[in-house]
Amino acid sequence: MRTIALRYAENFAPNEGTIAAHQQVIDAIGYVWYGKLGNPISDKVAGEILQSQDPMILLIHSGAQGRYWAHIEGIQRAMPTDGIPSYYRGMAEKFKCWFKVYAFEKASKNVMGQCVVASSQKLLTSASRYSMSPYFIIEYTEE
Repeated sequence: MRTIALRYAENFAPNEGTIAAHQQVIDAIGYVWYGKLGNPISDKVAGEILQSQDPMILLIHSGAQGRYWAHIEGIQRAMPTDGIPSYYRGMAEKFKCWFKVYAFEKASKNVMGQCVVASSQKLLTSASRYSMSPYFIIEYTEE
């Protein structure tokens, strides 16, 4: 499966953390928009992700062990009008790409060893250590 891996941090998150804050919105309305700072992913990559049988992206906690699959049903560049966590409100215009998430799933501990970065053909485990890139286009193979 071809998808992306996005780094995330807790810099702006509320005390409960990024994933928990997003999960609260899912629990309330059935989905949440997860924003990506910086440049959006390309339309081509977005299309490839959404064509998967179960579209999802991998979220990697920078500097920690948290790894989550975000199951998605949409990708857009326009800022959503609803379904975003309240802590995003003051900075939502900084996000240039939005993923409509309907479920989070904790990824296996070795998930990064199952992902190959498309551009370098290196395992995500090593590529993410030596790169400052906020996201990677990956090929994921389940064991």
